[in-house]
Amino acid sequence: MSTEPDTPAARGWDQAALRCGRCGAERTVTTEDAYLKAVGLHTDAHAVWDGLNPVERDGFASILRVILASADLGAEFLAIADRMKPLRGGSTS
Repeated sequence: MSTEPDTPAARGWDQAALRCGRCGAERTVTTEDAYLKAVGLHTDAHAVWDGLNPVERDGFASILRVILASADLGAEFLAIADRMKPLRGGSTS
């Protein structure tokens, strides 16, 4: 019976470095779950990017920069959108 702790480092590795061949983004992760999540998210981000034209990419990136700068701002914006939908008869999605 081993007395070594069951950690990623004890099993032979402590981190993995990822590099995207398309855009050059680099990430370092410390667990297999983090690796799978990072690869999946980055692949999904490329799919969104590929589906937009250059004008849409610039606009979407600009909006994300504003909204993601403050989680509270994003939450409040969505709350306004939800309240305004019935008043204007429009869609929020």
